Amino acid sequence: MLRHFPQINVAHSHRKRDYVIAAFTFFCVAICMTFEVSGSVGRQYALGVIALVSLIGFLLGENKEVRMQVVVAVAFTTIGEYVASVYMGGYTYRFENVPAYVPLGHGMVYLTSIALARSGLFIKHARTIATTVIVVCGAWSIWGISGFAEQGDSGGAVLFCAFLVCLFKGRTPLVYLAAFFITTWLELIGTAAGAWKWAAVDPVFGLSQGNPPSGVAVWYCLVDAVALGGGPLLNRGLKNASEWFNSRGYSPKRVGRFSVFSDLRGHAREAFQAQILFISQVIGTSLKKPDHVVEPLDKT
Repeated sequence: MLRHFPQINVAHSHRKRDYVIAAFTFFCVAICMTFEVSGSVGRQYALGVIALVSLIGFLLGENKEVRMQVVVAVAFTTIGEYVASVYMGGYTYRFENVPAYVPLGHGMVYLTSIALARSGLFIKHARTIATTVIVVCGAWSIWGISGFAEQGDSGGAVLFCAFLVCLFKGRTPLVYLAAFFITTWLELIGTAAGAWKWAAVDPVFGLSQGNPPSGVAVWYCLVDAVALGGGPLLNRGLKNASEWFNSRGYSPKRVGRFSVFSDLRGHAREAFQAQILFISQVIGTSLKKPDHVVEPLDKT
């Protein structure tokens, strides 16, 4: 059941960079929500620029695989935001839009999940962290369906069950565990500040959902699956595009396919040039020999 968890007592290293990324994101979430709720749409764009610069800065220190995964995650979550919020109304932002900082913020959240998942802290204490997450999120879900919560959360309980399946069956459980911490932090602060509000009824299944739902972290399991699958595809596509550009519009297959004809054409050109050179030498030699000079006709 725990085949994708790290082995017990394995060697692990603590990279300062991983903790810096996590601390930066947790801190910026709190600051961003404080500035966002008291500002205009223009301030949302300003926060979006800050998020863009921060994300690019951190991605410069990552390998190509992680960069491609984050790019795919940003694209996927951007589409998801417009579908889930603007079109379906599952949750609504203050100005009923998708703030500029949100898509890029998803990139920072996903990068933070990756950074924590590979950190020595999570690798060493994976099972303890998993137990903590299951107990805390499970208690949260039970509270949501107990009748004591101000807003029922049957949908959150369903999402929590899906999260458990992903945690024990998914390929990257540490990423899911890390996503629980950063998304819970993000959702609690964002909803408390009033930056967005979840609908009381889920628009898809008609289930009650909390503000926020208890199992909201499961959506990052989906984001991670799409990023892991789409990252290599994006990388391969960029590589093929680069080769196409360098070959002036010919893909490697097409270049290889017509290479034989190119060689034949080259050999033919060389043979033709050799023949021209030979003929010119013969003519030149003939003109230099007196016995080969053609005498004019005697008309007398």
